[in-house]
Amino acid sequence: MTGPLEPGADGDHIPPMNHLKTFALLAFLTAIFGVVGYWIGGVAGMLIALVVAAAMNLGAYWNADRIVLSMYRAQPVDESHPDPAVRRYVSDIRILAERAGLPVPKAYVIDEDQPNAFATGRDPDHAAVAATRGLLALLSPAEVRGVMAHELAHVKNRDTLTMTITATLAGAIGALANFAMFFGGGRDSEGRGGGLVGGLLVMLLAPMAAGLVQMAISRSREYEADRVGAEIAEDPEALASALQKIEAYARRLPNVDARRNPATAHLFIINPLAGGGRDNLFSTHPSTGNRVRALMELGARMGLSPRARGSAVPVTAAPDRQAGPWG
Repeated sequence: MTGPLEPGADGDHIPPMNHLKTFALLAFLTAIFGVVGYWIGGVAGMLIALVVAAAMNLGAYWNADRIVLSMYRAQPVDESHPDPAVRRYVSDIRILAERAGLPVPKAYVIDEDQPNAFATGRDPDHAAVAATRGLLALLSPAEVRGVMAHELAHVKNRDTLTMTITATLAGAIGALANFAMFFGGGRDSEGRGGGLVGGLLVMLLAPMAAGLVQMAISRSREYEADRVGAEIAEDPEALASALQKIEAYARRLPNVDARRNPATAHLFIINPLAGGGRDNLFSTHPSTGNRVRALMELGARMGLSPRARGSAVPVTAAPDRQAGPWG
């Protein structure tokens, strides 16, 4: 495998940001917002909802990253932190960012037992990466580097804007749809009410539509971030091992904040809600097994032989919890 982590040249190819896809996503979520508003208050309700949605779009563009970080009470950290694991985490982010040809993102730590991580920000110049304290305590340094390289790949691929805006707007749509359950049944221009059936349909379909958008943007991007991240870290096997460990721990350690904010689940490297693992329409992440196989095939193409040490062996269950930097 590779030697010590060192800054290197920029990667091969930086995919341009797909502005059309981002704008289409915003338009689709805004339309859902308008439909729910119509069922709540008829034409007037729809107009109010569209105005609110437009304001939310602007706010989400500029502040979605701060909103998501505040949801998880993420704390900024730097290389002066007293804990050596945190200092190594921040240092590795800097080195990996330099290797990827990216501005160094802000680093955050989330006070959460479950190992996991995500990236956010509207562009590489305003990016942030966040890792849970469980990730730093329960994974090896090489595995943590693999995970953070994956998150930097999302930044490099310009995924973070769409993913973060989707999280904030989809959460708002779900809340609005629940509101429609109690106050639905708006009237149209002829005075006809939408009725209970219409309100129930909105309550069920609006969150589902927003969820389908999340799934569509998440699954293919995770595969690409795995590939680019493995190339940045030059260690596909470490990322493969990390994915399996995180999934195993996620099935044992609940993420309370993620349960409160399920619309943000697609941001994480592994579904923090420990949902189904198959590649189907209703999964927010690809199958971990499929991701691991792709990474191991990538390692073979890169000419890297499997490690002899135990951490390279695919795990099927989370090992016993160990004492980490926080005890």
